Amino acid sequence: MAINKELTSSPIQTRKKKSPIREWFDSILFAVIAATLIRWLFFEAFTIPTPSMENSLLVGDFLFVSKLHYGTRTPKTPLQVPLTHQTIWGTNIPSYTDAIQLPQYRLPGFSDVKRGDVVVFNYPPELQHPLDLKTNYIKRCVGLPGDRLEVRDLQVYANGVAEENPVRMENEYFVATSTTVNETKVFKENGVSEYNAYTESYNDTIPSNDQQGYLLFTTVEIAAKLKAYDFVKSITLVKSSRDISEPMLFPTSTLFKWNRDNYGPVTVPKKGVTVPLTPENVAMYGTVIKHYEENEDVVVDEKSIKIAGKVIDAYTFKQDYFFMMGDNRHNSADSRYWGFVPKDHIVGKAVFVWMSIDPNPTSLFNKIRWNRLFRVIN
Repeated sequence: MAINKELTSSPIQTRKKKSPIREWFDSILFAVIAATLIRWLFFEAFTIPTPSMENSLLVGDFLFVSKLHYGTRTPKTPLQVPLTHQTIWGTNIPSYTDAIQLPQYRLPGFSDVKRGDVVVFNYPPELQHPLDLKTNYIKRCVGLPGDRLEVRDLQVYANGVAEENPVRMENEYFVATSTTVNETKVFKENGVSEYNAYTESYNDTIPSNDQQGYLLFTTVEIAAKLKAYDFVKSITLVKSSRDISEPMLFPTSTLFKWNRDNYGPVTVPKKGVTVPLTPENVAMYGTVIKHYEENEDVVVDEKSIKIAGKVIDAYTFKQDYFFMMGDNRHNSADSRYWGFVPKDHIVGKAVFVWMSIDPNPTSLFNKIRWNRLFRVIN
C-alpha cells in the first residue's frame, strides 16, 4: 500500500529593503558613534584661537591631541550631545546636563606628563562647568609635581636649574624706528604676527629718547633679523624689574611681590605630600584644597582653612598638579595668573599640526601655511 507524503516547506523570508532615508540615518548614526569613540579614546582635533603659544603654535593651526599618551579619562558627564563640548553647534544652548556625574578614572597611558610637553587641559578656574566640559587650554608644562619653580629675569628655573627654553619661544620687544614702516612687508613677511605702533616711551625699559616705534612679540632670531634694517634705531627687550609687583598674578595676595618676569619660587603640589598651612601656604594652596581636591564644606580666609567647620594646620594633597606657561611669555594667561593644573584636568598631549590657516593672509595663495602642514609639535 503506497503512502503519499505531503511535503510542506516554510515560506522564504525576504529581507525588506531599507528606504534611502533609513540608510542615511544608519550611516550617520554609525559615523557619529565611531567618531565619538575615536574622539574619546584615541585622539581629538583642536584649533589654536589665541597667540599665547606663538611662535611654536600659531593662531589658525589645527592639531591632533593624543589621549593615549597620558591615558584616556573615563567620561564624567554622560548626558551630553555627541561631538559637542559646552554648547550645541552655532548656539548658546547647553549641550549637556550635569544631573548625573560619574566618578572619573584614567586608563593606563604611554607616559607621564614631562617637563617641556605641550599639553591640552581643562581650564581649572572655570567652576561653572563640569570638570570634563571646562574650556580646553593648551600650554607648555614647565613644572612637575613637587618641583620648586621660579622665574628669574624671564628665565624659568625648576629645582634651581635653568630650563631649556622652547626653540620658538617669543618675548616682547620695543623696536625704535626713524620712520613709519611698511608693516606687512617688514613684520608680516618676517613672521611677526603681533605688532602695534607705539609713539611714546614705554615705561623704564625703553630709552626715553625713543619716541617712535613698535611693540611686537617675536623670537630672538627674528628680532636680530629686524635689527639689520637701516630704519631700525634699536631693539629693546621688554621686561619687568624685580621690584615691580603685579597684583593680578596668582596667588592674589599682598604676601607675594611678584611679576610675570620674576615669579616665585612656588612648590607645585604633589600627591601624598603634606604642607603646613602657614598664611603663605593658605594663600598659595587654598583654592586647590577648596576646588580641586573633592573636599566638602571648605572655608578659606586670609590666614586659615576650615574643613567641615574644623581649622586644619596641615594638608596632604590627594592628587598631582602641574605648572603651565605659554611660549609667548608676555601674552599668555597661564599658571602665573590662575594657578596649578590638577592631574584630573589633563586632556592629552599635542602631537602634530595637520593644517594651518592664516587668519590674515597677504594673498589668497598664502591662506594655507603650507610649511606647517604635518609639523610635529615640540
